[in-house]
Amino acid sequence: MISRLERTPFAAWWWTVDRLVLAAVAALMLGGIVLSLAASPPVATRIGLDPFYFVNRHVLYLVPALLVLIASSFLSPRQIRRVALLVFACSLALAAATLVFGAEVKGARRWIVLMGLNIQPSEFLKPSFVILIAWLFAESTRKPEVPANTVALGLLLVVVAVLVLQPDFGQTMLIALVWGALFFMAGMRFVWVAGLAGAATAGLAGAYVMVPHVARRIKRFLDPSSGDTFQVDTALESFVRGGWFGRGPGEGTMKRVLPDSHADFIFAVAAEEFGIVLCLVLVALFAFIVIRALMCALRDDDPFIRFAIAGLALLFGAQSAINMAVNLHLIPAKGMTLPFISYGGSSLISLAYGMGMLLSLTRERPRAQLVKHRLAVAPRGVAA
Repeated sequence: MISRLERTPFAAWWWTVDRLVLAAVAALMLGGIVLSLAASPPVATRIGLDPFYFVNRHVLYLVPALLVLIASSFLSPRQIRRVALLVFACSLALAAATLVFGAEVKGARRWIVLMGLNIQPSEFLKPSFVILIAWLFAESTRKPEVPANTVALGLLLVVVAVLVLQPDFGQTMLIALVWGALFFMAGMRFVWVAGLAGAATAGLAGAYVMVPHVARRIKRFLDPSSGDTFQVDTALESFVRGGWFGRGPGEGTMKRVLPDSHADFIFAVAAEEFGIVLCLVLVALFAFIVIRALMCALRDDDPFIRFAIAGLALLFGAQSAINMAVNLHLIPAKGMTLPFISYGGSSLISLAYGMGMLLSLTRERPRAQLVKHRLAVAPRGVAA
């Protein structure tokens, strides 16, 4: 056991970090390994790889993900802002580079090879972007004369432009949703609400008219007879076959024909083999993390910490909800991983980065340390 009397950095971290949220994240990571064992072998076999290819890589990706999570949770709010600025700049540059150098997969350029590793920069763009806009909105509440809101809007437009060009409308919608929620928390006027709602509607209509695969997905969602709905139909059949308690580990059959059973549709595999009960447990874990984080944000009187916690929690919760909703055919299909469960190195590490920052920002800090942080921020306006 670690004594409260110890003065080591790890002891100080252990007794101030939110251990319940940490335990919930660890449970999701363990669940991801179990479900990867259940879902990925048929996919690997189907494409001529070793049956445990994706399982081994999933576990391998968890090692740097854990290191990133723990390291990020040690950062101070000031360090979080500085690291986020660096990560955002690098991710934005790499996301723009994918438009030229990225490999085209299913009509989109979202991945780029860097030092032999296949990276999806937009995954790392999300948590760092949330921190930056939380910082800007916090500055707007402290110093209304600083054009922080205008800068935040400019950042949103730049990120959206890069993601739309890839194209990646799922990530675009997710980032715009979190940006709008934080802007609302910062006290935006009704005219902004109307303007943003109109812009979102116009953007969706433009995507429907100008991007064929977006139009096809929406049409298939509204009218299943208008196109191929094999993945969604198979996913729904998995829920029906699994029932409340599932068919048992390894007994599922729909995963053998479900193309993305190890990634976007792993929730359906969980339903068939382990039942709706396990799905509800996963929902409860996601909800617990989000609600507990939002409660911490509600209690904190520092604008940056409050906005950052809320933004990271909303990002995590919205991504989880979108993936599960697609599996249940509640929204049109889009490529979105289930946090810490789906296969994907970039997704796992970026989620660990975001969750590590959330754990850091929700740590219990002495009053003197909080006062020191505010004094360090106030005189320099938007400086780090």
